[in-house]
Amino acid sequence: MSLEEERDEQKLSSHENGVHHTVILGWSNKMASLLRQLAVANESLGGGKITVVAARELEQMQLAHKLHNTDMLGTTVTYICGSCLNTQILREASIDTASAVIVLAESQDAEESDQLAVIIVRKILKVVDAESFKGHIVVEVMDVENEPWIKKAGGDLVETVVPKDVITRLMIQCARQPGLAQVWKDILGFDKAEFYIKRWPELDGMRFIDTLISFPDAIPCGIKVASRSKIVLNPDDEYILAEGDEVLVIADDDESYAPSTSLPDVHLRNPRKSMEYLITAKAVKKLLICGWQRDMEDIVLILDQTLGTGSEVWILSEVPELERERRLKEHGVTVETLVNVKLNHCTGKATDKKDLDELPLETFDSILLVADGDTSFFDGEQGPLSTLIMIKSIQAKRLPYWEARAVQIRPAGNDKSSWIDELQQCSAQSIIVSDVLNAETKKAIDQTDVEYDIEISDEMVSMALAMVAEDRRISGVLDELFAEEGNEMFIRPAELYLNEDAEELTFYDIMVRARLRKEIVIGYHRKFEEEPVINPANKAARKQWHWDDSFIVLIERY
Repeated sequence: MSLEEERDEQKLSSHENGVHHTVILGWSNKMASLLRQLAVANESLGGGKITVVAARELEQMQLAHKLHNTDMLGTTVTYICGSCLNTQILREASIDTASAVIVLAESQDAEESDQLAVIIVRKILKVVDAESFKGHIVVEVMDVENEPWIKKAGGDLVETVVPKDVITRLMIQCARQPGLAQVWKDILGFDKAEFYIKRWPELDGMRFIDTLISFPDAIPCGIKVASRSKIVLNPDDEYILAEGDEVLVIADDDESYAPSTSLPDVHLRNPRKSMEYLITAKAVKKLLICGWQRDMEDIVLILDQTLGTGSEVWILSEVPELERERRLKEHGVTVETLVNVKLNHCTGKATDKKDLDELPLETFDSILLVADGDTSFFDGEQGPLSTLIMIKSIQAKRLPYWEARAVQIRPAGNDKSSWIDELQQCSAQSIIVSDVLNAETKKAIDQTDVEYDIEISDEMVSMALAMVAEDRRISGVLDELFAEEGNEMFIRPAELYLNEDAEELTFYDIMVRARLRKEIVIGYHRKFEEEPVINPANKAARKQWHWDDSFIVLIERY
């Protein structure tokens, strides 16, 4: 048994005994949401223990906890006032017996924060015995370029989460596919369905295609291959589970699922489009980015890789155009290197109605509001909120344009395959995706009648931190789902899986039909229902599905 497997086994044993101790080092505005996520994760165990170490007054930390009024669901929280660099304080926090240690970034200066993280990790290793320590360390990294140094400092004990990377990739995915926002919130949070990995010896020798429909209360998404010590998402149908292999699933809780002793009957009858190995053309989009941030080159490159040829990306910022071009060029991004998108630079303030009014706001498919590192766009509560209100007001006044556009873009015939994009295009307003990092800003927005279409906040980062803290193996899964290569979540129109409108099928039928294109269906979204359903119950029950429905799938990028 390898050291990593031994750690996983002991950690699992501690879960079974109802003992789960998480230590949080540092303090940030994520604290309330992080504590909540960990509490929900511990609920099935009857609660757990969290110790917070921060260089803040004890009364101040306790008051913050009280003000947020978070239901800890049986989990106890202990606050220790002291430096995370003090080895005696770390011993007092019982860091050596923790299942996970989370190192939060406290400084807004990326270099300063990441350098401190390296020092803290080294201090942790002075307190724990790296050979016998059964937990792991989750570090919040401010700059992805510093990630290798932090991993080197902690060796095999460290997993990392890069908040800006998570938020940026979520914003882009949700801008391209608006329905994914709620899907990601459901999967990253512990309130509904999330990822679990477990060994099931009774499945040894079974093909993945059969394993896929073996769980009435879960959806297999991958295999942790024992021989490679690697999680393979969306494996081949004919892969045979070997001794030691574990199954990655989406389930409501770690104890809520188990494989069935018999496989369900499925109604395969190939739908007219399922025999083709469908390669979806990249969508041609027109996006506006309000603001400028240090990793703008990453955003532009990701958009260039994921959007179709002829797409446009407009950037509105106070940063002078020549300065933007210089910064992008330093990272190898120029007009010549971009293949699919055309860059349009606009100089102005996102909080100035005059500057916004000069833009063709009614023509954008999506608008991304990003935290601006060079200006005060997101300082305080009013920046993003006022921008949102002004954009929606301007778009509403230009509604006649949208009515004319809706007639022009509506496809002929009965093919509903583009209905998701069509609905977005027929809307009087673009999809607005906002990067809301400040808790007070989010609170101010929530108290108004105006809402963002999609809000990507620090809460999503807290979810990712908590998930990796609960099971370090999930880190690799999230890395792939957030990357430009490998597998990603996608929303498919139901017509691809149906022979006719209003066809009656079980969810298992849909799952097996999707395998004809190596897709894994994890849920569905009815057209007139508010939220998607992930890992539906009663998968063997026959239901009537319509072309206007959609399915949420895990699909390999091409």
